[in-house]
Amino acid sequence: MAFADTFKALSDPVRRDILTMLKNGRMSAGEIGSHFDMTGATVSYHLNILKKADLVFEEKEKNFVYYSLNTSIVEEVMMWLSGLRGDNDEKN
Repeated sequence: MAFADTFKALSDPVRRDILTMLKNGRMSAGEIGSHFDMTGATVSYHLNILKKADLVFEEKEKNFVYYSLNTSIVEEVMMWLSGLRGDNDEKN
């Protein structure tokens, strides 16, 4: 995982909203797009950035493309961030 790609993906509020929607289960590109006032091309752009960062999986079924949250990457980022705090039992 490249943290640069991950943090770039997480820096945009639209992409964070998409990740929040996907925590409830997979959605098609059309379902995701229906939540935003933007073109399909713009939604596709955001989804591609999320895919590049490995934050979402893409699955094609017939005429639809479904996206789901890659929780392992989310957990890895959370573990790294929590490591910055240090051990809670340590005294500074």
